[in-house]
Amino acid sequence: MSDLRNEAPTETLDVLGRVCPYPLVLTKKKIEKMEGGTLLKVLCDAPASAEDSIPKYAAKQGFGFDSVKVEDKGYWELFIKKK
Repeated sequence: MSDLRNEAPTETLDVLGRVCPYPLVLTKKKIEKMEGGTLLKVLCDAPASAEDSIPKYAAKQGFGFDSVKVEDKGYWELFIKKK
């Protein structure tokens, strides 16, 4: 994992309250519109998306990826750096 959490995100996408597959679908749509080299921060509370589908998507695309579980709030902050 890289240390993307220390960089300022270019954009933030809030998918809190959404269930699979919507967090991944919305993340893909958002990142497709972004320029290369930009950083997207995704707020996600769906475990399957935060721990499986979104990290796999980022890896498959060759994007940088980092995640932080915010325990006290019950969601993840996912950082995706578009190549």
